[in-house]
Amino acid sequence: MTASGPVTEFLPVILPLVWGAILALAVFLYVLLGGYDLGLGALFPLAPSHEDRDAMMGSVAPFWDGNETWLVMGGGGLLAAFPLAYAVMMPALYLPIILMLIGLILRGVAFEFRFKAERHRWMWDVAFTSGSILAALMQGVVIGAFVQGFTVVDSKFAGGAFDWLTPFSVVTAIALLSGYVLLSAGWLIMKADEALRAWAYDVARYALIAVAAFILIFSVWTPLLHPEIAARWFRPGNMVMLSPVPLATAATLAALWIALKRRQRYAPFLLGVVIFLLCYIGLAVSLFPYIIPPSITLWQAAAAPESQLFMLYGAVPILPIILGYTAYSYYVFWDATEHDAYH
Repeated sequence: MTASGPVTEFLPVILPLVWGAILALAVFLYVLLGGYDLGLGALFPLAPSHEDRDAMMGSVAPFWDGNETWLVMGGGGLLAAFPLAYAVMMPALYLPIILMLIGLILRGVAFEFRFKAERHRWMWDVAFTSGSILAALMQGVVIGAFVQGFTVVDSKFAGGAFDWLTPFSVVTAIALLSGYVLLSAGWLIMKADEALRAWAYDVARYALIAVAAFILIFSVWTPLLHPEIAARWFRPGNMVMLSPVPLATAATLAALWIALKRRQRYAPFLLGVVIFLLCYIGLAVSLFPYIIPPSITLWQAAAAPESQLFMLYGAVPILPIILGYTAYSYYVFWDATEHDAYH
């Protein structure tokens, strides 16, 4: 046996895990970074004044298009690394994905034209708000439909065009929008002036109450969807092993409430990020190793090991470059004013 023999033997086992981790990272970073600017769009019409709306939009103008990088990477990586999963998910989710893209297009156009318009600026305000809400809701619907699972027969989607539209996916959509609003309020607390920051503290408190309620709802509802999920969380041995996730979530929710009450500047956004991370970990614990719940695993959906290995040669250098560019852009434009963002 050659030296490469043992390594080659384990590639079909290891590579799907590596690519699953890469896609999980891309999805989380998009939900996190794209989430706070989608939440700003939802809050946009509720801002105290026209000047505050300008400031809100200016605070994310240098970053919003870069945040979409992770959405492209997640979709492209799914197609390349797990073609079977892509072939099942796309027919199942065509309509919400198309509506999400329409929402993102509306936002993008609004970013480009709102500050150039005078007489019809209100039209771009509507486009920015409606596009943000539509995109956020459709992302929540996609997540809800994914958790609920797809009807698969002979490795093909066998359900209907509106199987994604269920009470669970609708509640998930509202819950994700609430989470995005919480993140955006934390963002404004960091970035806005004193008057807008005071308003953001009030928004964050209401959003936190909603997010805590939805976490409690899904902690009960999600295990009821699949017996495997219930067994994973509530089997006596697993309950002890997995208990740090719900306990840490409860502690973080309490810490965020205290941070808002004490009017802390950076803690609300950072604790909001931790809440999203803990919920994401809980979802991963519930669904692993399925990439198409409840029937297709990472290994069943994976492309050929040679294909995944070839793509990994490109992903390994590209990922640090994207992460470095993202961090550098936030560093450079962190203190940019509204005027700097658009000129």
